[in-house]
Order: sequence, then C-alpha cells, then structure tokens
Amino acid sequence: MSYPANSKAIEIEGVSKRYGQKLAVDNLSFEVQRGEIFSMLGPNGSGKTTTIRMTLDIIKPDSGTIRVLGAPFTEKTKDRIGYLPEERGLYKGVKLVELLAYLGTLKGMTYRDAATRADQLLDEVGLGANKKSKVSELSRGMSQKVQFLSSILHRPELLIIDEPFSGLDPVNTQVIKDMILKLRREGTTVVMSIHEMHQVEEMADRLLMVNRGRRVLYGSVDSVRQEYAENAVIVSGKGDWTALPGVVSVDYTDDRRRYARLHLDDATTPDHVMHQLTTDPAYDVESYARAIPSLNDIFIRVAGEIPAESPAMLKKEPERVR
Repeated sequence: MSYPANSKAIEIEGVSKRYGQKLAVDNLSFEVQRGEIFSMLGPNGSGKTTTIRMTLDIIKPDSGTIRVLGAPFTEKTKDRIGYLPEERGLYKGVKLVELLAYLGTLKGMTYRDAATRADQLLDEVGLGANKKSKVSELSRGMSQKVQFLSSILHRPELLIIDEPFSGLDPVNTQVIKDMILKLRREGTTVVMSIHEMHQVEEMADRLLMVNRGRRVLYGSVDSVRQEYAENAVIVSGKGDWTALPGVVSVDYTDDRRRYARLHLDDATTPDHVMHQLTTDPAYDVESYARAIPSLNDIFIRVAGEIPAESPAMLKKEPERVR
C-alpha cells in the first residue's frame, strides 16, 4: 500500500471518558501515521484499553473527536480494521479452517477466499497439520496464534492488537513478531498495546505512553530515549576512568566490572570524553557508548513520578540511569 504524505490512520483530539466518578481518559490527543507500528504503553488502569475501545467505536467518548482511516467511524470502517482484544475468545467446537473462513465472511470476504487465505496463514504459523483440529484440541499458544490470524485474515488497513505476545513462548512470539513486521512492510498500520518494552524498542516506529488517562510520553522511540539520556558514557577497556577531566563519578553496569559508567559534569560532553580517550595513550578503549536508558527504565520512572492530581504533561530533567 502507498499513502499520501502525512496520511493518518488515527486522529484523536481532546478525547475524555469518565466512568462515574473515575476519569479514565483525560483530554487525550495523538495521531497514528499510516504504515507505521505505533505502541501504546502505560500501567494497568492507565486508560489504554478505554482509548482503544473508543477508537473502535465500541464505547463513545464524553468529549473530543476521533477519526479513523481519514473519517469518523462508520459500519464500513469495521471491514478495514483488524482487532485482537486482550480478552481472547474462539468457538471451541469448530475446525480451524472453517472457523477462520467464517470470521473472514464477517469482514466481507467470500467463504472460498477466506478458506484459501486461512489455509495459507495456518501453514505460515506452523499449524498446517492442525487445520482440521477443533479449537478445544489446541494448546493455549496455538489458540493465541489462531486468534491473531483471525484479526489479519481479511488483510486490514489498520490492525489494533492488545498484548499480542501474552501467553506465547519465545518461538511463537518470534512467529507473531515476524508476521507483524511483514504486515508493516506491506503497508498495514499496526497499533500495539503492549508491556514488553524490548519488543517496543525493536519493532515500533513511535509510541504513546498514558498514565492516569493523560499523555505523558509521545514521539519516536529514539527521540524518547534520547530525551531521557543522562550526561554519561559507558566504556570498557583499560585506564583510570576517574582521572579523566570532567568525570565526577564512576560506577559499573555489570557485576564483573567490565563496563564503567562515567558520570560527567555539566561542562563536559560525551564528545569531549571520546576525544580524550582516543588521544591519550594511557587509555585502551574496547567499547564506548552514550548512556541511553532503556524504555523499561523510562517506563518505571515515568509511571512512578506522575502525581494523580497533576494535569500537566511530564517535563522533568533526566535522572541518572541506575
């Protein structure tokens, strides 16, 4: 698929939703570009699932506007979207090919085309030998893969998946991951609500983190990590790191003390340290990198810092990575 420049799959502006006295989503705004993998992050109860359900028109927002695939949501929009909810459910007594073919017809496919597509996808995820098995005869991991296939059978323009790797072993996680990346290469927009931060770092183009219904992080994965980078470098090799000009303290990132984190004063940049290390014969450097925090570190920090009464987007100076 090819899309116009700046084409948007989802546009959410000023959306709020309240359940009784609880404000689940609070004036939330963000966009998802077509053809990207977009990750939604946040602690349990942060408003992610409510946001997804409003996007899919399952529940209505109290205020704000939502546009999906360039227009307000309609019944016709449903056939262009695939959805894998966190609460899984399949008909237990139906054979796999028949089940997937039936679900495909609900998305506008002919039964024959859906059965052919189901047959192909089952082979692709290693379930070719189970095509005539009933769902009740499958393991949990197999059922998870079938549920995922049901969401992509009709080749959706937009795929929204809630915890796609939940309950999967590493092998099957890789199978689903490869399929998601393939869908993105083919032009499908993928929105993932997910807790596995390393998968976000590996797969996502951009991310949104919500906490207590508010947007607290938003942007490309690289830019978010760079924003929270400390003024420090991580090096390995030989030399007296404490003697370097501008180094205020040194600690180690591993038990074997192979990798030293050099904390720098405000007047010293990582480039200054690199120049010193490459020109001073007293140092033999094996590796050198800026101390960039993982998304997991950022998630833990941000989720624990935002007070419930604060309506503002988080804007604090980066802390040192522990």
